[in-house]
Amino acid sequence: MLEDDPVHSDTLSAWLRERGDDVHVFPCGRDFIRVVGRESFDLCLLDWSLPDTTGQEVLRWLRVDRQDDTPAIFATARDAEEDVVAALGGGADDYIVKPLRRFETLSRIDAVMRRARPVAAETVLEAGIYRFDTQGKTVSVDGAAVELTEKEFDLALFLFRNLGRLLSRGHMLEAVWGRSPNVATRTVDTHISRVRTKLGLRPERGFRLSPTYNYGYRLERIEAA
Repeated sequence: MLEDDPVHSDTLSAWLRERGDDVHVFPCGRDFIRVVGRESFDLCLLDWSLPDTTGQEVLRWLRVDRQDDTPAIFATARDAEEDVVAALGGGADDYIVKPLRRFETLSRIDAVMRRARPVAAETVLEAGIYRFDTQGKTVSVDGAAVELTEKEFDLALFLFRNLGRLLSRGHMLEAVWGRSPNVATRTVDTHISRVRTKLGLRPERGFRLSPTYNYGYRLERIEAA
């Protein structure tokens, strides 16, 4: 969340945390860009007027400079039609005018997330030769069952649900292990190695799991030549 007003950031953070979301608040564009440049997030909430820049400039950095398609929603007091048009035209996924109303805001956040990262209502996720039973927490490769630990399964499912997206180690830690202070980022690397080996994630099988130095990993689908 990029918000310089502590009253607004505290209120919105409380709404989100009460339902189990992890929230990171940045009071200025510089801090936001510094952290988002090395971490990945599920959603960006942007204010327009900031001490050192504008939310529109931050969005331009996100979409143009960084080529990042993370969902972004403006939450701002600016209600002019031209501002709404400029934000949506610049790549924002929604625009909410303050004062925010709790249930409307949370519903619109959920709607943006459903559009951006759809998770099928079914209990099965299939991608190429890989089939995940999300209820039974089992996975098969080309019809053959593969035994994964609970965390290995959760990590593999998270990767497949974010195909093509560069994910930071910190993001994966929060998604799979929660915010436990006793889990090191090295744990992600260890589990990634196990998942890659057990599932045989290789280009000849249609997928490539690649590291990005000092950042994280990306699982990509490889089209047959």
